[in-house]
Amino acid sequence: MRAGKRAAGGAPADRGRRTPPELLIVLLGVAVAALAVSPIVTKWLTNPPDQRMVDLEVYRDGGRAILRGAPLYEVVTPPPQLLPFTYPPFAAVLAVPFTLMRWWHAQIAWIAVSYTGLAVVVWFCFRDLIRRTGRWAPVTTGALFGAMAYVWSSFDQIRFGQVGFLLMALCLADCLARTAYWPRGALVGLAVAIKLVPGVFLVYFLLTGRRDALANAVLTAAAASLAAFALLPHDSADYWFGALLEGGERTGAVDGTTNQALNGMVARALPEGPPRSLVWLALSLVVAFVGFRLARRATRLGDTAAARVTAPFGGTDLTRAADPAAGTPARDLLLAGVAITGLLSVLLSPVGWIHHLVWMIAVIGALVGDGRDARRCLVGGVVWVAFLFPLPWWGVTPAREAPVLIWRFLGQLLRDAFGLIAVMMILVLGIWLVNRLRRKVDHEETSLGGAEVGTLAP
Repeated sequence: MRAGKRAAGGAPADRGRRTPPELLIVLLGVAVAALAVSPIVTKWLTNPPDQRMVDLEVYRDGGRAILRGAPLYEVVTPPPQLLPFTYPPFAAVLAVPFTLMRWWHAQIAWIAVSYTGLAVVVWFCFRDLIRRTGRWAPVTTGALFGAMAYVWSSFDQIRFGQVGFLLMALCLADCLARTAYWPRGALVGLAVAIKLVPGVFLVYFLLTGRRDALANAVLTAAAASLAAFALLPHDSADYWFGALLEGGERTGAVDGTTNQALNGMVARALPEGPPRSLVWLALSLVVAFVGFRLARRATRLGDTAAARVTAPFGGTDLTRAADPAAGTPARDLLLAGVAITGLLSVLLSPVGWIHHLVWMIAVIGALVGDGRDARRCLVGGVVWVAFLFPLPWWGVTPAREAPVLIWRFLGQLLRDAFGLIAVMMILVLGIWLVNRLRRKVDHEETSLGGAEVGTLAP
């Protein structure tokens, strides 16, 4: 039966089959993606051995420590990096398979796994735009994949061999998948067990009324951590009662340019001491309050918009809220809430390296939506262009050496550029985009007029 022909009820017959032209389009999409990222892969795989995928080497050293019974939190990578293992023991357990490969093979495998994560991220962030292109969706996906691979944070993911794509893919799938074939929240729990930063999604689940997802996330994170504790009791004790409390002393200088968290911005502006800590604490509380409030507002409006179409299923069920019948505004609002939470995971952390800001991909996806709104596309395009360049590094020299005070000040702002943009995007998504989508929701569904939509009312 010919693909695309519809059976009774309008459902596609032989949905899993593709015609030869469709298969060629899929291959073309894969080729576009591969050609786009080949310069990135070539650049970093031909870099000097001690200057490529240094974080992958950290993970591998952690896995080797487990295999030979060495203390996990005393190992460091070879000179000149001398990097310690700073992640939970569960992450070291997952890294063991990469220690069984030769270094070259481990790098190739890590890139393949990382870019698989990016593909998942691109799908969840741009699926409405991708679907609009119909049979050419594979090519659209390949082009978007390539475009997002050149965002500077993505660029650094491959450079350092980091896990950001995978953690982001886990969180997006858990929050936005139409149908969860796992207990909703379990993927976030797995991400938290690997790295503590995604723990902000526990707060997101709590504030948006996703209590089942919160419980599943906590249970999964606890189960994975306890399993690691059973396997590595001494290392687990060293981490939870030692290495974790050392914070920035193990992860690197908090005032380094690559730290775009609030703590990094404050550290570059003020000398070390109690006043600096108080300023950081105050700023963190303000950003957390505003950010989580806006994330909750966006998500609740998305839930309500979806519930108007899928009323029998309730408004807090992400499976139904992300259904195509719920309409594009609902999905954009949900993605906006998740993107804001992702940005908070970077800004509120003691160290939020530039490569952690892969969450800007979700910001761009929420802004662009299905591509029908020119203003939203323009804003998303500006954000994408801004992250194509290493803006913070451009500010280092003027911030330190400019003879005129105003140029040093501007250089300092440039050093903080990615962090400041992240703060700005929380406001753009949570206020400008939500208000814009709320008008669209109100226009499309007049019955929303009397509902408390997008507020913090219970």
